[in-house]
Amino acid sequence: MNAISTVASQATPSRNTQDWQAADSRHFLHPFTDFQGLARKGARIITRAENIYLWDSEGHKILDAMSGLWCVNVGYGQQSLIDAAAAQMKELPFYNAFFQTATTPAIELAEVLAEISPPQFQHVFFTSSGSEGNDTIVRMVRRYWDVLGQPERQVIIGRKNGYHGSTMAGASLGGMSGMHAQGGLPIPNITHIDQPHWFEHGAGLRGETAGLTPEAFGLKAAGWLEAKILELGADKVAAFIGEPVQGAGGVIVPPASYWPEIQRICDKYGILLVSDEVICGFGRTGQWFGCETMGTKPDLMTFAKGVSSGYIPLGGVMVGDRVARVLIEQGGEFNHGFTYSGHPTACAVALANIRLLRELDVVRHVREDVGPYLAQRFAELNDHPLVGETQSCGMMASVQLVKDKTTATPFDEALEVGMVCRGHCFGNGLIMRAVGDRMIVAPPLVMTRAQVDEMMGLIRRCLDLTLEDLRKRGWL
Repeated sequence: MNAISTVASQATPSRNTQDWQAADSRHFLHPFTDFQGLARKGARIITRAENIYLWDSEGHKILDAMSGLWCVNVGYGQQSLIDAAAAQMKELPFYNAFFQTATTPAIELAEVLAEISPPQFQHVFFTSSGSEGNDTIVRMVRRYWDVLGQPERQVIIGRKNGYHGSTMAGASLGGMSGMHAQGGLPIPNITHIDQPHWFEHGAGLRGETAGLTPEAFGLKAAGWLEAKILELGADKVAAFIGEPVQGAGGVIVPPASYWPEIQRICDKYGILLVSDEVICGFGRTGQWFGCETMGTKPDLMTFAKGVSSGYIPLGGVMVGDRVARVLIEQGGEFNHGFTYSGHPTACAVALANIRLLRELDVVRHVREDVGPYLAQRFAELNDHPLVGETQSCGMMASVQLVKDKTTATPFDEALEVGMVCRGHCFGNGLIMRAVGDRMIVAPPLVMTRAQVDEMMGLIRRCLDLTLEDLRKRGWL
């Protein structure tokens, strides 16, 4: 695939960087941020973008190896998406889906999503984000069992270190302890099992996973779900939710044995399987959806991000036949929804985005070309003294930083080695995210092999600078 040609215009700022930073600290409360710390440092002001690159207010060019926030799948500056937004805003910028009304872009997008999704999905419920989508999951799953006369089936099982958004329900479904420490989370009837991360569990070197191959560990990790179901009582469990590949948790790719066993367990006990495709959907794993890569047949799928390549907020839930049939034929009114469910401009942009993904054959490009090449190049990092593990799936990959790679010994968490590495990345024109001491990327799907090489050169340079830095600090 050739590099995608894009055009980006740059507005002349009326204020300099310091002016923007001062205004930012006075008025803008950023997500997941220590507000005082950011005010002392000053935000990086991003002013324009093109293809896979960003520019800040100081003129620095930055390779965006995180696709914005896992979402700009087709890259920046795609004119067809821009034109779709403008045309729809001129004709009908907004109308709601209440009052028994619908707009043509929402209907057409629902048709297209049913077309590209696995065959059990013929219905969609629109939201504006993945967090709203997962809130919808909670409502819909519990409504399903209530209609079936089993209202006691309330419990939804998630995974530790999973991420399903930051709303009350979304953050509860996720298993991140830092989020649960604030706001009285999780909400009732949501519980968690451990994550299927072979390396974290000792890489087969110690503890209860000692001597287990990744495949054997995958079966053991899936078995934690069955144990939890039996502990709670199968008649109390409504659903299990998981990301095909844990994204915000650190690009943790489960062993190949894991998801088929999860599917078997869900089928055995009749619980609903929910695939959170907010990150993994729309080509990220080399298939349209991550469940196809992992070999599962979920009853519900959450989506967002890549559906519009982040150009305009849009999310939703693909509702499988098992659930849709009950809600439609027996359920009566479903008392849930949002002002922006099926927003016509967002749906028009999503249609243009999916059309472009198809025209450029992006899913095949990820599966057969640039995805395997990214995996090959990331595996080469295993020779670095700081690297204990690399993982990849399609266009996402991770590097685990360790103090001693022969024993898989981690750094003291208090040292925040990942943040040290992230600082070197930002300082050298690369956006690479730190999740603890795990460095992750999820670049735009239109990336070329030459651009992968460019990114890998930057990553290796930043690892070398981090190694040098840690030695100077006496941490190695």
